[in-house]
Amino acid sequence: MAEREALYTRRIFYYETDNMGIVHHSNYIRIMEEARMDYMRSLGYEYTEMEAKGIIMPVTSVSAKYITPLRFDDTIHVRTRLTAFNGVRASFSYTIYREGDEKPCATGESGHCFLDTDTRVPVNLKRKYPEFYERAVKIQEKE
Repeated sequence: MAEREALYTRRIFYYETDNMGIVHHSNYIRIMEEARMDYMRSLGYEYTEMEAKGIIMPVTSVSAKYITPLRFDDTIHVRTRLTAFNGVRASFSYTIYREGDEKPCATGESGHCFLDTDTRVPVNLKRKYPEFYERAVKIQEKE
């Protein structure tokens, strides 16, 4: 798999299901967030490191398409991909698969901006966090 994307694997917990026995729709957004944090970690950047540098990365948009329900104890794989990055904003896509199934169970996207922790003003990572900026730009160039 290219550096531009990562694969995150986990099991579905009982508390994530509703009384129909399927994963509640709100938990897909949580799973996508877990996968995004794992993706950043795979690049060598912990979100806590960004926060320590005075940068937060709020969600500006999120969407999900539910295709096939997930159930308790399913093992899932989430393919996370950086789809856009300009130093001020970033977008990610997610494809969620049940282990052993080639068809996606769900897909999603999220948009983010980078803000100064104290002022909540947008920042350009090229100046504020150049190591992360350069790495993300290189990932974009590999497409």
